[in-house]
Amino acid sequence: MITAEDDAGPIEEQLRSGAAQENESRLARAALTRVVEPGDRLIGRWLREVGPARVLRLLTEGGAPPSRVSRKRLAGYRIRAAGLDPAADLAAVRAVGGRFVCPGDPEWPSQLDDLEDARPVGLWVRGRPSLRLWALRSVAVVGARACTDYGAHMAARLGAGLAESGWVVLSGAAYGVDGAAHRGALAATGATAAVLACGVDVSYPRGHDGLLRAVAEHGLLVAELPPGQHPTRARFVLRNRVIAALARATVVVEAEYRSGSLVTARHAQRLGRIAAGVPGPVTSGLSAGVHELLREGAVLVTDAAEVSELVGRIGELAPERRGPMVPRDLLDPVSARVLESLPARGGTDVRRLARVSGTPAEEVLAKLYELLSLGFVERHGERWQLAPSAKASVTHRRGGP
Repeated sequence: MITAEDDAGPIEEQLRSGAAQENESRLARAALTRVVEPGDRLIGRWLREVGPARVLRLLTEGGAPPSRVSRKRLAGYRIRAAGLDPAADLAAVRAVGGRFVCPGDPEWPSQLDDLEDARPVGLWVRGRPSLRLWALRSVAVVGARACTDYGAHMAARLGAGLAESGWVVLSGAAYGVDGAAHRGALAATGATAAVLACGVDVSYPRGHDGLLRAVAEHGLLVAELPPGQHPTRARFVLRNRVIAALARATVVVEAEYRSGSLVTARHAQRLGRIAAGVPGPVTSGLSAGVHELLREGAVLVTDAAEVSELVGRIGELAPERRGPMVPRDLLDPVSARVLESLPARGGTDVRRLARVSGTPAEEVLAKLYELLSLGFVERHGERWQLAPSAKASVTHRRGGP
C-alpha cells in the first residue's frame, strides 16, 4: 500500500526537510542563549561560519571547534551546555505570552545585524506587538538610576511627548530615568518597550513589578537571556548595545561620567545612530556625563519635538522657538529706527532726530505722531522724548544698565 508520505515528490520532501532544519536551528539558538553570555563575539563568529545546530553539537557532543579557542573557555561552554532543555524554555516563554525570535524570522529587527558577530543569538520577546515594526520607529530614553526630580520630570515628558507623536519609547526598565520614560509613554497611552538584562518572566528590579507587567500588557519586554535568568553587572552593560542598535536615536537624561547610559549613547554613535543629550545644571554631577557627551558631538535636545525633528520624516519639524512678543516688535522698520534714535534720558527736536536716524525730517515727524498715538513717546513743545512705559524696553534693547 502506498501512503501519502511515500507518494510525496521532491518538493514536498524539501519542504519537510527545510521545516525540520528550521526547527533544529531554532531549538539550537534557544539552547545557546543559556550557554553563552550576551555579545559573545567568538560564538557569534561560529554561528556565522557553521550555523547554530553544529555549534550546539560541538558544545554538547565534542569535536574540533571552527576556530582557535582556549581549553578553559571551551570547557566553560561545555559545562553550561550540560542538561539543556530548550523545549522547556520555549514552553516557559509561551506560558507568559511570549515567543523566541531568531535572525531571519519575519519579526527579527534587521538593524541588530549591525552588531555583526556581537548580535544576539536570538531574542526572547513578551508582548503582542511586532518587535521589528516597533523598532523601526523607536527612540531610546536612558539615564541615571539615582536621578534628580528634574531628571525624572524630563524623562517622563520625553516619554509622553514621543509616544504622543507616534514613537516607541525604548528603555531598560531600571529605576530613575528608565522607569520615568516608560511611565510617561504609558500615561500617554503610547507604545513602550523594555530591553532587560534578565529573563522576560523575571521582575527586576522588584520595585518595578507593576511597571513591567504594564509594559508586557501594553508593549514589549525583550531579553537575550532565557526565562528564569537573573541579571548581573556585566549583563546590564552588554544589554545597552541592543538598546542602541534597536533605536533610531538614543537620548540621555542625566548621567555621571561613568554611567552605563553613556555607554549606550556611544554604542549608538559607533553604529551610525543619533546620540542626543538633555542638558542640566553645570553644578550637577548627574549632568556632567551628559555635558561631556554633548561636547563630543551629541545633539542637544530639550523636548520630544526636537527629538522627532532629528529622527523623523521630512516635515516633522520642531516649532520655531521665539521669546515673548512685545509691542515694539510690531513697528515698521522706519518707526523702530526713529524710536531707537531717541535719547534714553531727556528729549530732542525733530531736526536732530532726523540727523541721528538718517531719515528726512518730514518722515520723522509723521512717525513721531504715530509713536505718540501708540504710547511710545511724549511731546513737550518742540521736543520729543520716550514715554516712561517705553524707556525700560528701549534701554534694555540697547544693552544699557
